[in-house]
Amino acid sequence: MNAIDIIAKKRDGLKLNKDEIDFMINSYTNGDIPDYQMSAFLMAIYLNGMDDYESFLLTDSMLKSGDVLDLSMIDGIKVDKHSTGGVGDKTTLVVGPIVASLGIKVAKMSGRGLGHTGGTIDKLESIPGYNVNLSEDEFIKQIEKIGIAIIGPTKSLAPADKKLYALRDVTATVSSIPLIASSIMSKKLAAGTDVIVLDVKVGSGAFMKTIDDAKKLAELMVSIGKSFNKKVIAMLTDMNDPLGLAIGNNLEVIEAINTLNGKGPKDFTDLCLLASAELIVAAGYAKTVEDATKLAKKQIDNKKALDKFAELVKYQYGDPSYVYEPKKFASAPFIIPIKASKSGYIHKIDALTIGNASMRLGAGRLKLDDKINHRVGILLNKKSGDYVKEGDILAYIHSVKEDNLEIEEMIKKAYLIDESKYSPRLILDVIK
Repeated sequence: MNAIDIIAKKRDGLKLNKDEIDFMINSYTNGDIPDYQMSAFLMAIYLNGMDDYESFLLTDSMLKSGDVLDLSMIDGIKVDKHSTGGVGDKTTLVVGPIVASLGIKVAKMSGRGLGHTGGTIDKLESIPGYNVNLSEDEFIKQIEKIGIAIIGPTKSLAPADKKLYALRDVTATVSSIPLIASSIMSKKLAAGTDVIVLDVKVGSGAFMKTIDDAKKLAELMVSIGKSFNKKVIAMLTDMNDPLGLAIGNNLEVIEAINTLNGKGPKDFTDLCLLASAELIVAAGYAKTVEDATKLAKKQIDNKKALDKFAELVKYQYGDPSYVYEPKKFASAPFIIPIKASKSGYIHKIDALTIGNASMRLGAGRLKLDDKINHRVGILLNKKSGDYVKEGDILAYIHSVKEDNLEIEEMIKKAYLIDESKYSPRLILDVIK
């Protein structure tokens, strides 16, 4: 068996078997196949696709390239939640504490932001002292003790994915449904949880630009999960507009805290309640999503979810006082209002443009080793569906510089204002 024959087989649109896929993944992970051959293999998959069984085999091979975390010593159902990446998506910071406050075990490994999408780990590191680098043993013990841990990925879990993703990023093969599905699911399955809720983003600020592609990805990941005897639920949610009002690390953590205090933006709150409800039902703590939503809302109203977030921060060496006093977060030295140039209803706030503007302010990174500034970002003042008058403030730039003319223009162009009324739709579908 050799790489050239396997690349040629997939290039010609033929199906690969388990031995062939294992050979490519194991050989590349071990350094026996060079980047240029794996690049050709990835491009062949990108152009010709894979069927569901090939995608399962690819996920399985990537999963077995490293360790699989054993959480069996932790009592009860273990749950995880994953987003395919978006702008202003700080959902984990709310959903995790809500669910954990009910006694459901939340075992979450998150990533850093890259490009226009934000990373949960970067946001948590906005809290002074928060340590995202727990060992696997510390991770398990914390879940046993307080019911939740949120850390960065460990090097031993699905190492093939880390190598492959870096290569996909520079070979224009990121937006392939089988490659995205195997990447996400190999990491989620390696983390050892019983239930996974996936938030599959759709729109300008997401990898999946159309509902059809997002649905294919969601259905494939649910299918892969079932093949591994895991309960997987996929929500399709809109990412043509940013989620919530805050984009940028400190700003997003503050918005998450506001939401846990019952004062979050409606779209963000609704999504957090639905994701929590799906996890609550899947874990057997409620029979219906409606009942589970009420239960999740109750945990916000009685402050138990907020207290659980503070406990999480404390146990991971962060300063929990920031959870109760969000004014302690450092703010940017310059806060610049962006005003509407005409009156009308907002039909769209282009998420990709807003995400890129935030990245250029320093809230995101082009490369994983880039430094980010936790203080900067964009705070929206008006959302899609709102009516604005000329001169109304649409958003605020939080910057370390006084002069941000180029970014101001980007934000103005991101807002589409029209005379007709418009009602946005956030939840597009749920696939189980």
